[in-house]
Amino acid sequence: MRTEIITIGDEILIGQIADTNAAWMARELTQRGFEIAAITTVGDQSDEIIRALDHGFERADILLLTGGVGPTNDDITKDTLCHYFNMSLEFDKEMLLNIESIFLKRKVQLNQLTRNQAYVPVNARVIQNRAGTAPILWFVKEEKVLVSMPGVPYEMKTAMTDDIIPCLLEQFMMNEYLCRFYLVAGITESGLATLLAEYENQLPAGFSLAYLPSFGYIRLRLSVWGEENSEEMKLQSRKLKQMLGDHFVAKSEKAPEELLGEKLRKKKYTIATAESCTGGYIAHRITVVPGASDYFVGSIVSYDNRIKEELLEVNGKTIMTYGVVSSEVVRQMAVSIAGKMRTDCSIAVSGIMGPDGGTKDKPVGTVWISTFCKGELLTQRYQVGRSRAENIDRTANLATLQMLKMLLRE
Repeated sequence: MRTEIITIGDEILIGQIADTNAAWMARELTQRGFEIAAITTVGDQSDEIIRALDHGFERADILLLTGGVGPTNDDITKDTLCHYFNMSLEFDKEMLLNIESIFLKRKVQLNQLTRNQAYVPVNARVIQNRAGTAPILWFVKEEKVLVSMPGVPYEMKTAMTDDIIPCLLEQFMMNEYLCRFYLVAGITESGLATLLAEYENQLPAGFSLAYLPSFGYIRLRLSVWGEENSEEMKLQSRKLKQMLGDHFVAKSEKAPEELLGEKLRKKKYTIATAESCTGGYIAHRITVVPGASDYFVGSIVSYDNRIKEELLEVNGKTIMTYGVVSSEVVRQMAVSIAGKMRTDCSIAVSGIMGPDGGTKDKPVGTVWISTFCKGELLTQRYQVGRSRAENIDRTANLATLQMLKMLLRE
């Protein structure tokens, strides 16, 4: 079924917030066999929403809307949908009971604006919001479907997972979408495309290979529609992994920090970080993963050289001789943090993130990364770029991948 996602809100159009809803919905729907025809963003203007609905119904069988269903004056989606489907509003007692129960749990006094959310379009199917007060509305236009949901990510995800996707799967016959993901590192996107040119040319009809680059690594997606292609998918998957050689890291859609966490937990290892140029960002990325307390112990953000010397016990003469951005310094940082935190593994980084501070020998983007595990050290130099924010992101990924590959070799 062709599906269009429509996100509503001025805050998205002006870049005040990122549209994470559409990306999440598209990924979940595609994995279940829905074809994403388009993703559209419109502001809080009724005529723009109506125009988007008309275009959406021309190219899709299912329209999924998020946003504009709250209690304030700028939340106009519900009224616009009433106008579009020529329906009036009626008071829904079950909707009010749902709202009251949520406010009771939160120990908050119910106000009139929120109480008004219990008014819903006549003839629309109402799905109770399990995580909030705004109603989830299901409309039918001929044989096509429109579902309106809150824009709050947690409320949207709960509705999609528990109610909307199951209802859509029940109503529509879906063709299975087969896909495999490969995490690749140590090669540029153009270099990877050159390496895989022959492989792509021989792919059977219906198969496609997509390149999804991130800072410091590339994720490949091999995909095809139809369960009848499952055996061919296995064959092509084996061929692709063989072609990737040493650039292959893992067969997974997960982020590097998730894979690192899984490996640490499986081996029952602990880890700590000593960070200079990344300012604690590697530790942040590791601890974003649920359950990171199983293996992550702590970090020292040694941004100043005094902290490197006093807390990490890096030899001052080493810094004077080789510079703070050097193999010698990060090796001492990696060994020291593992000893102080009593961990099996550690990551240490030092670099020049820019835009200033570079020299002829060590230009902006120079990074040294040292990873330590059970007495073994791996230290490498990287050249990441000139954009400060991107350099920090890329360095965190490179450090995580270096640690992950070290563990995979054990």
